[in-house]
Amino acid sequence: MNFLAHLYLSGTFDEAMIGNLMADFITGRIREDIPEKIREGIVLHREIDSFTDSHPVVRKAKHHLFPVYRHYASVITDVFYDHFLATHWQQYHPEPLEQFAEKIYQFLTEKEELLPVDMLPVLHAMKRQNWLVNYGTLDGMNRTLINTAKRTKFASGMEHAVKDLQKDYDFYQDNFREFFPDLVQHVERLKAA
Repeated sequence: MNFLAHLYLSGTFDEAMIGNLMADFITGRIREDIPEKIREGIVLHREIDSFTDSHPVVRKAKHHLFPVYRHYASVITDVFYDHFLATHWQQYHPEPLEQFAEKIYQFLTEKEELLPVDMLPVLHAMKRQNWLVNYGTLDGMNRTLINTAKRTKFASGMEHAVKDLQKDYDFYQDNFREFFPDLVQHVERLKAA
């Protein structure tokens, strides 16, 4: 899952949400000096990613993209899912996405000192370009995929992936709708444990 889904699945505006968001910037073992709530968020992020990557419905979407994008199919699928979460936001959250996004940006700005330094440019771009809301448009998706392609070590072709989304829109939307409730239920079980 990508930024919007991880933030949504955090459920609360606290340090666990920060950990869930920053987890991709923390590799390997989680350091003991990281505050406990942030560590909980990192663990949640990893659980979300593990569940997502192993889910048979997600594998169908990745398999659909794999011939062109190879191992970047996973990244593209995550971004596509944020698009569908944004476009169907009202089904999952009572607050309009624009208000939720504004609260997120304000919260993260107030907590910048807790974020890894290499994440700050991402946060600033996220706020400036309003990524969370713009995931809901094809133009926003196109910009996201182009920018993501610029950050890869190898040629990924992701800058062209919005065409695949447009071409097989119903397939990816149905895929998301089948998968996402399973993920929400999985996260609720994790939090209750």
